[in-house]
Amino acid sequence: QVRLVESGGELVQPGGSLRLSCAASGSIAHIYYMGWYRQAPGKQRELVASIDSRSDTTYADSAKGRFTISRDNAKNTVYLQMNNLKAEDTGVYLCNLRGQESTYTSVKIYWGQGTQVTVSS
Repeated sequence: QVRLVESGGELVQPGGSLRLSCAASGSIAHIYYMGWYRQAPGKQRELVASIDSRSDTTYADSAKGRFTISRDNAKNTVYLQMNNLKAEDTGVYLCNLRGQESTYTSVKIYWGQGTQVTVSS
């Protein structure tokens, strides 16, 4: 079973920075995609940034120019560097992974429990 553990969320002032981490543990042979999603109160869960196995990245328009996603394949960890944070960035940030536990199993989707980011003065 694959487990995702996020960390790095906290209360920060507008204009500040945070670095989120998501570490995947357990039996995972192939990781095809890792992404960060945001769940804000009263809003739908939305993609913030993603990175695939070729290190191609995708960003929400709101994240472009401020956020950077990266991954450490040796550690099965994905990071989200967030700069110039705004109040609208507030929410629970959830890590998402798509991969195979072995070459003979199907591709599965995994979610972490999330880490709270609050941007407020």
